[in-house]
Amino acid sequence: MARGDGDWVVRCERGHVHWGRFGAAGLLPVHDGHVLLQHRSRWTHGGGTWALFGGARDSHESAVEAALRETGEECTLDTSLVTPFGVIGVDHGNWSYETVIGSIDSMPTVERASRETRAAAWIPVDEVDRLNLYPPFAKAWTTLRTALVRPVLIVDAANVMGARADGWWKDRAGAAARLRDELAKVAAFPGITPFDVAFPEILFVVEGAARGIGSVDGITVVDAPGSGDDTIVDMARGRLDAPCLVITADRELLRRCEKVGAQVSGPRTLLSLLA
Repeated sequence: MARGDGDWVVRCERGHVHWGRFGAAGLLPVHDGHVLLQHRSRWTHGGGTWALFGGARDSHESAVEAALRETGEECTLDTSLVTPFGVIGVDHGNWSYETVIGSIDSMPTVERASRETRAAAWIPVDEVDRLNLYPPFAKAWTTLRTALVRPVLIVDAANVMGARADGWWKDRAGAAARLRDELAKVAAFPGITPFDVAFPEILFVVEGAARGIGSVDGITVVDAPGSGDDTIVDMARGRLDAPCLVITADRELLRRCEKVGAQVSGPRTLLSLLA
């Protein structure tokens, strides 16, 4: 497991030649309706086009680690300022490319830092299509532009608690706190379209005797003032600028959330991720 052990050409199952023995990854930083793109140097594959900063993954790297490292090697962006919130991949069988999308609180001036980069620029989202794009990025952009806001996961705590027999009926507040703490340990979540893997904002809705347990790092606990269902629907309706997934098995709540445009899934989707 050495730095650079992924730097090699491979032929995928579709017959295409790609760079990256273990696949490749790129970074798409987002701020206030702008994305950071790389103008590729003339000598590179697709030279003169615009695309993501990125490159080959090493054997020991996650997509996020590879995307951040490659971007830091190719431009002067301080990648520690980027907060990844999702990954969208393209799988060619024995080779894949994963785009890591993340937010950043400002748009610092970014300069080239390697021969692969001709220039870097913050491009308004609505103007990306006007650029001469690297063909694979142009194809992916249709999906990527729908994923430029951090996703939201809304958990119907009472319903998820009721899906497992851990004595929740004896101590609702204690059971809710246990579920909250287990959820806080989950690093990534599948199933929030269009992301393959997401690092969402998590809203944990409690009601009745479970109210007052408080938030923890990574989990915002919302005390429903009345009906938990009504609170969840209101929150889902208010977050539809972002991909939003509601976790519940309540059929009426599922129907109401779908009606306002949220994605829905049952408790098993969540419980399968918990330790």
